[in-house]
Amino acid sequence: MSLAKYIDHTILKAEATEEDVKKLCKEAKEYGFVSVCVNPYYVSLAAQELRDSEVKVCTVIGFPLGATTREVKAFETNQAIEKGAQEVDMVINIGALKSKKYDEVKADIEAVVNAAKGRALVKVIIETCLLTEEEKVQICTIAKNAGADFVKTSTGFSTGGATVEDVALMRETVGEEMGVKASGGIRDYKTAKAMLEAGANRLGMSAGIAVVKAEKEEA
Repeated sequence: MSLAKYIDHTILKAEATEEDVKKLCKEAKEYGFVSVCVNPYYVSLAAQELRDSEVKVCTVIGFPLGATTREVKAFETNQAIEKGAQEVDMVINIGALKSKKYDEVKADIEAVVNAAKGRALVKVIIETCLLTEEEKVQICTIAKNAGADFVKTSTGFSTGGATVEDVALMRETVGEEMGVKASGGIRDYKTAKAMLEAGANRLGMSAGIAVVKAEKEEA
């Protein structure tokens, strides 16, 4: 299967314009990416641009710090879905996890899962670069128990992105029935392939076109 079928074609930078989002959607249709991932403000526009295609609309919740309240995350999720989002990537409450408030972390994820209510896939961004190995295992287990569909490595806005080691650890922790999304710093074909081989089944990247072109050259 082409790498395109694993890629969430992403633009989350603060200065992204309407034209940037329209271009992103056009590229996603052209290359056959799974989804476009945009900030909540652009969900309606992306849904409109992609209405006659198979490309899904993905957005981010509590992004990029994860430090908003669960009520706000639930509201943001519901509104995004009403505007056309089919997948939501939420950031965990990292401070609560590090404070060992595991019940609060789970309730935070459950608020988004319940708001999505089967209407959208929920991916849980754990921000691996800020966590110890023990914390990574803990949060993957919590996310699975909270009913999320995926765990995701990174926002791409912190101190580091996806690593092969983290993806392998996440896959080992959640088992085969849950998704693992590698995101942050994946800019070439070799890295993208390595992430899939380590256990990822979704890739979040802004360099998707370059990767797919490189894949064709390798073939």
